[in-house]
Amino acid sequence: MKKSFGSFHTKRLNKSPQISDQTSEMKESTKQDGEIDNSKKLSLDLNTNLANIKQRFAKCSDLVFREFSIFQTQKAVLIFIDGLNDSNQLELHLLKQLMSTENILLRGSSLKKLLEQFVTVAQTTEVQTIEELLEHVLSGEAVLLADGETSAIALSVKKWDHRSVEEPLSEAVIRGPRDGFTESIRTNTALLRRRIRTENLKMESMKIGRVTKTDVIIAFIDGIVTDSVVTEIKSRLERIDIDGVLESGYIEELIEDNPFSPFPQFQNTERPDVVAANLLEGKVAIFVDGTPFVLITPITLYGLLQASEDYYERALISTMLRWIRFIFFLIALLLPSLYIAITTYHQEMLPTNLLLSVASARESSPFPAFVEALIMEITFEALREAGVRLPRPVGSAISIVGALVIGQAAVQAGIVSAPMVIVVSITGIASFTIPRFNLGISVRMLRFPIMIMAGILGLFGIVIGLLIILIHLSKLRSLGVPYLSPMAPLTFENLKDVLVRAPHWALGLRPRVFGYQNPQRIAPGLRPRPGKK
Repeated sequence: MKKSFGSFHTKRLNKSPQISDQTSEMKESTKQDGEIDNSKKLSLDLNTNLANIKQRFAKCSDLVFREFSIFQTQKAVLIFIDGLNDSNQLELHLLKQLMSTENILLRGSSLKKLLEQFVTVAQTTEVQTIEELLEHVLSGEAVLLADGETSAIALSVKKWDHRSVEEPLSEAVIRGPRDGFTESIRTNTALLRRRIRTENLKMESMKIGRVTKTDVIIAFIDGIVTDSVVTEIKSRLERIDIDGVLESGYIEELIEDNPFSPFPQFQNTERPDVVAANLLEGKVAIFVDGTPFVLITPITLYGLLQASEDYYERALISTMLRWIRFIFFLIALLLPSLYIAITTYHQEMLPTNLLLSVASARESSPFPAFVEALIMEITFEALREAGVRLPRPVGSAISIVGALVIGQAAVQAGIVSAPMVIVVSITGIASFTIPRFNLGISVRMLRFPIMIMAGILGLFGIVIGLLIILIHLSKLRSLGVPYLSPMAPLTFENLKDVLVRAPHWALGLRPRVFGYQNPQRIAPGLRPRPGKK
């Protein structure tokens, strides 16, 4: 079978010379033959184990040691962190059962057998070393230690306060699901499992961060995704050596192909339906605990200009909206530069009546068009940032009223001309039509160097700036996938979902560039034909 990842030119980076503390601890705690180092094993003496643990957790007031007796004679202790556990499960399913007098019948049995007979917690794990015990406790589990036992039992009783599932504010839709990811990684994976109910949905977990030990999960559909994509993602994640990961943006910056590109090479989303749709195309999702934003890779420029609602509305409507998005994408990038170039160097391109109108409006302005545009664009960006950072009820009012008041006052004071205010306003509206925030902010940033080129060389400067951007985009890769595919390189069979959105019954094949292990996603012959079965 022909592999679709033939354009995979990304070089695998060498391993970091610095070995993380987590890796070094694992190497120290295991011998070459796989046996556990005796110096790291739990002791038969409960007091020795408790002394080691309390020394490691010195000055940790939230760590709880609940001492009790099992079999009425054997000392035991339950170790957990207050606030990360379900207190009802601890009391009813653990302590009540373990301290019951019925346990006397099992006197002389191992702790593991006692748990099998009496404890009703769903998940238990045997722990043999201090390091494993610390990891389970810090993950929110309760660990049971008993005197005379060389192993402990970690019991999954995790529970902490988290935000409920709500509609994501950054990706609102008129038609579509209303649920969104939260800061809990298990809630997020459950939302994905709810949509993709197959055993081929794989979720491989790892911990990243020497201090935070953040849970990271790689999700993909086995049999659809290309194996080389998953291998490359694992390789890039495993080489990360950092103190902590607090958000998926940390991961994105550490594993992207070109760190100096203004264009995003990962898509981030709060919507489970978006993640599910991308996994069905052969992509990979990266979940990070503590953030609702899930990373999707590889991506293309055209994918970032598509909204999830494109696939919930009818094909003709979605195609029209997609073209509006493309047009306003170019307006957001080029409109101020075109105004600067034409009014400064190429006045002959304007009709006479329009030229006279613009000239009369700019007559009282003391600044050239480039300075006017720069003042208004910087002011508009400042108002937008202020609207985001202020409290929500105040922010929207400040940004709208501020733009109107400042624009009107600037025109009346003769600082800027009225056409410039109109140009900047249309440009701002156009930037809001870009469905992905990370792409929209890239366009806003690129607008300024193109304005400088237009102010120096006119339309020739704009053409040079566009050529530089196109050359960069043609060289850019997202995990080895060409950023402009399927337009460059051209793949005819995938053009049905780029400039237009073909009906679902016509989208029979998955995009070749992402994965072609299982190309057929829709059975042929599903076009509606009234009167025919």
